[in-house]
Amino acid sequence: MTAHPVETVHDALREEPCEDSWWMPGPDDFAACALSSSAHTVAEARRFTRATLGNWQLCADVTEDATLVVSELVSNALRHGVRAEEGGAPASPGAPDGRGALARRRPAWLALTRQDDAVLCAVSDAGTHTPVVRPRDPMAESGRGLHLVDRLSEAWGWTPPDPSGKTVWATVSLRG
Repeated sequence: MTAHPVETVHDALREEPCEDSWWMPGPDDFAACALSSSAHTVAEARRFTRATLGNWQLCADVTEDATLVVSELVSNALRHGVRAEEGGAPASPGAPDGRGALARRRPAWLALTRQDDAVLCAVSDAGTHTPVVRPRDPMAESGRGLHLVDRLSEAWGWTPPDPSGKTVWATVSLRG
């Protein structure tokens, strides 16, 4: 498990997207998708992941593992990615300091990259808080997402947060 900041290039995923969700099929080894903050975003991310990995003709087990990883990363980006600087509360769309407007202009981004022996799943958001793995608690109603990411991925981590945000990534092995 990699659970520390890792230097990566993610500025390409920071451009201002359209208002609606859209996706960009790339070469056979890259695809990206801008995600809104609607209630359907996680489902959109799952559909995008399944369609992309299906087009890459990856096996069903890899596709399902990557889809679950993406679900957790996108859920966390939407829940924790855009937080107010003070108090830790999510920024609201009507926030007087404009953080809500920033969240609307810069939703989460999802990128998938097929590598030699893995699929890299990366989610960028405007938040500057790093992921926190909660202690295991079988009675908790939430807090299991990063444990699932850890179990299903070969490695995971995040880029050092900067004023434009961060990227949380995970690699899912292409086991044969």
